[in-house]
Amino acid sequence: MTTPEETLRCWLALFHVSGMGPVAIRALLETYDPQELFARHGVLHLSEPLREALKAPDWAAVEADLAWLKGGTGRSIVTLHDAAYPALLRELPDAPSLLFVQGSLEVLTSPQLAMVGSRNPTSVGSETAHDFARYLADVGLTITSGLALGIDAASHRGALAAKGQTIAVMGTGVDRIYPAAHRDLAHAIVAGGGALVSEYAPGTPPLPGNFPRRNRIISGLSFGTLVVEAARQSGSLITARLAGEQGREVFAIPGSIHNPLARGCHQLIRDGARLVETAQDVLAELAPRLRGLIHETSEQRGSDSMGSAEEPLDEEYRRLLLHVGDETTPVDRLVERSGLTAEVVSSMLLILELRGLITPVPGGYSRTRMRN
Repeated sequence: MTTPEETLRCWLALFHVSGMGPVAIRALLETYDPQELFARHGVLHLSEPLREALKAPDWAAVEADLAWLKGGTGRSIVTLHDAAYPALLRELPDAPSLLFVQGSLEVLTSPQLAMVGSRNPTSVGSETAHDFARYLADVGLTITSGLALGIDAASHRGALAAKGQTIAVMGTGVDRIYPAAHRDLAHAIVAGGGALVSEYAPGTPPLPGNFPRRNRIISGLSFGTLVVEAARQSGSLITARLAGEQGREVFAIPGSIHNPLARGCHQLIRDGARLVETAQDVLAELAPRLRGLIHETSEQRGSDSMGSAEEPLDEEYRRLLLHVGDETTPVDRLVERSGLTAEVVSSMLLILELRGLITPVPGGYSRTRMRN
């Protein structure tokens, strides 16, 4: 009987076979397990080049990966067949066979929103990304981005400001922080219960081709991708395109017609992306998929702003809930009765909906009927 370390050694050896990408590895794994490939390669129906490659695995690279794994705390290598592998990412035909992780494993399977945009945003763009991420992280979404300059960094920092979780998907090994100026930010992500994630082995330098390729992981981990600011040729549009191809939601924030960094977002909107003006717009679109998921995440991190229906509500939320009846209650009536602005009421209703306390119905909201 093979040990977990022996099994992982075989996964790593397959990962390091020259010329074998995620699609080819996945195709092999549909028929064989990694141990079988190395133990019986001589009698399996394999191409001659692959059979030769399996005869002499790159054990030096395997040992280097294992040395990294054992060399510090909070390090993990997750295989495509592991329970800890994110289910949404596994849906991709070119899902990575391995993920190298520094930080929390649990956060990988939390409900996520990808946020991307320009590396040279306007000050308004940076503030918008920060504020959206802070709000969305505060209600339990994990913010996933790429640790790049600009919108990526603002999004990570916004999530951290809410004491929420954030994931950085890297185009380098997780031990090679790029850009180097974000070393402290990377440490804060891990310390805050988030994670650094890469499909590249530790020690991999910042090669230009790696960054567009990792974008499929950013979108693949997430229920949707929000583009904050992007020029027409921005790499962020690659992430948005991949999200659409993966069947995920694409959101874009519009901007001034005089701002070149708004043109990519405007193009996405013309192509069918959801136009959003507030973070509540994103939540409203994702609410049907998040219901039941976001509760658990918020309870795990002890959030006061979200949680199960049994957790105590803030006084303002309790007062608003009192105005929602078993029959349909129009939103304008709730605004009138509560004395709050329409924008505040809409935001609070989304939170109550995500907590399962109210249900959207034609013409407004009603109390959720509790099951016996």
